[in-house]
Amino acid sequence: MSAADEARAPDPEALLLRVAKGDEGAFERLYEHVCAPVFGLVRRIVRDPAQSEEVTQEVLLELWRTAARFSPERGSVMTWVMTLAHRRAVDRVRSSQSATDREDRAYRRETSRPFDEVAEQVGTRLEHEQVRRCLSSLTDLQRESVELAYYRGLTYREVAELLDTPLGTIKTRLRDGLIRMRDCLGVAR
Repeated sequence: MSAADEARAPDPEALLLRVAKGDEGAFERLYEHVCAPVFGLVRRIVRDPAQSEEVTQEVLLELWRTAARFSPERGSVMTWVMTLAHRRAVDRVRSSQSATDREDRAYRRETSRPFDEVAEQVGTRLEHEQVRRCLSSLTDLQRESVELAYYRGLTYREVAELLDTPLGTIKTRLRDGLIRMRDCLGVAR
């Protein structure tokens, strides 16, 4: 601005007094005077460009609505406007942080929620019953081999020695028994 322009431009206090009376032209000129500093302050606090623009708009809207509250005894127009901007920017940061904290708590609550123990027990019981039913469909020799190997934890060689049966025969019984179990349980191949 040249010296002549500065002389013709009313000071911010005079503009704000006119804004308080509803003068849109005065608001437009005041807007041009304060917009860049307000955005700069808000941007340093909020950091996100889109949110900074929103907060700046909110501050300028608040300036339009509350211009009559300005008191020159308490400070300059720029001080008052920058105080509005600072408060609004800090509120936005706090609000964003609170929302993030709420989402984190909700997520932790959902992921750490204990599973439904009753449903789990019922499911397990049904699976056990199905396995028992399928075991009963095996021949006695297959069932005995499967129970020794998979329920008592014996190796194939130990099962063969315990039953006094050749190892190859035990392997065949186990293979055939497990195939029948798979088919009975409906397990995909």
